[in-house]
Amino acid sequence: MKKILPLFVLIASCLIAGRSMAQENPYRDSVIQFNGVVMTADSLRGIASASIIVEGKGRGTITSPDGVFSIAVLKGDRITFSCIGFKNYSISIPKNLKENQYTWIQLLVNDTVYLPATILKPRPTREQFERDFVNNRVPDDAYEIARKNTDESQRRILIASLPADGKEAINYQMRQQANKYYYNGQVPPNNILNPAAWADFIKAWKRGDFKSKN
Repeated sequence: MKKILPLFVLIASCLIAGRSMAQENPYRDSVIQFNGVVMTADSLRGIASASIIVEGKGRGTITSPDGVFSIAVLKGDRITFSCIGFKNYSISIPKNLKENQYTWIQLLVNDTVYLPATILKPRPTREQFERDFVNNRVPDDAYEIARKNTDESQRRILIASLPADGKEAINYQMRQQANKYYYNGQVPPNNILNPAAWADFIKAWKRGDFKSKN
């Protein structure tokens, strides 16, 4: 009898604790699968990457490219649908659901944003407009930048100052390895008697490629 009494007290305390926890959160074990689709209200088109957030729980999901979503929630949870360009909408999961699945189709309305008005005013006089137009510094456009970069002197400056990027470095390494494997076991050619090599050398000499940089 003395051994049964402590066991009875332990079982009773566990039952009381479980009942108190159930009273604090009666929907703690009421997990359901909440799924559906989010669409535009005007054209019934699926909204991709719309957010479905469980308020106060710090979790949620996003819709697929077709607007479909699926997430596990609890009965009584409050769900918020949101997406950029649309108004937010919130619903509550019914507490008296008898099944473990709940389907919902949410239509979001476009959110129109009105920006403050901007008033454009001309110059007071023609002389002031001509003065401001002449003194205004216009940045080089893409065509002018390309024209400057194709200049021969500018290209020499860029070649001497800019380091080789990763693509150029790996291409140079691959060419070196290809030449090594191609002439493996034989004597590589000598460009001393190559007319094309001499022509390139003379052109580089005239351009000043071999002049001292100091």
